[in-house]
Amino acid sequence: MGPSAIRYADLSGALDAAGVESVDGGDLEVVRREATGDAIDESARFLPEIEDVCRRLAARVRESHDAGRTPLILGGDHSVSIGSLAGTAADDEDVGVLWLDAHADFNTPSTTPSGNVHGMSLAAALGRDEFAGMPWANAPGIDEENVVWVGLRELDPGERSAIKASDATAFPMSTVDERGMYDVIEAALAAAGEDVHVSLDLDFLDPNEAPGVGTPVQGGATYREAHAALEAVAKRDCLRSMDVVEVNPVLDEHNRTAELAVELAASAFGKRVL
Repeated sequence: MGPSAIRYADLSGALDAAGVESVDGGDLEVVRREATGDAIDESARFLPEIEDVCRRLAARVRESHDAGRTPLILGGDHSVSIGSLAGTAADDEDVGVLWLDAHADFNTPSTTPSGNVHGMSLAAALGRDEFAGMPWANAPGIDEENVVWVGLRELDPGERSAIKASDATAFPMSTVDERGMYDVIEAALAAAGEDVHVSLDLDFLDPNEAPGVGTPVQGGATYREAHAALEAVAKRDCLRSMDVVEVNPVLDEHNRTAELAVELAASAFGKRVL
């Protein structure tokens, strides 16, 4: 339902207004939750179904790049980013990652408290721990030192330890409070490099701004801070590909979160007031 809500909020019109010629590639068919039965592995719930979708998504992302386009992936939960990253950094493209999210999504099956794969997306793409044996999930063109989080404010214990031990860079919201979003996003993009995949989870924003998300966390980015972050991406002209995920219209208020997702995607692709 998330991608449908974003389309309904006139994503194509917003991209047109940004001067972008957009082509809607349609949906990938995804098995419905109620048709799957119980998860086989509670440490990585529904991983076979997620693998199937992400393999097909990775192929579509590569096709988009081959056609000279910039892939914009609309997802339900953040597990789709495994396919996005595998497709956009399939070889040695030297791709950076800007992860705009309240959560790090850096768990593995051995550290997760929930078994939800959307909390493991970035760890999977980097081939951490158990994911090293799952080549379908890995994005070989991404180095840990070019991975940057902005907006973190809720971490599991295993993630906190893994982030501290990694070569990636993390800017929690407390750092945004201290330094301001513009300064933080400039530092983040410098660390990510010249060719960047942006993964935007709408819970990056405060729930007062974006209520329609599955795992809201108080104290997130404001409306203007979020736009400043995505406008900086466009200004730097570094956008290789982008995810927009975790819009849940069942939890939304009058499609506010989907409309905000559209605005932010348009900002990343260059929409300006002047």
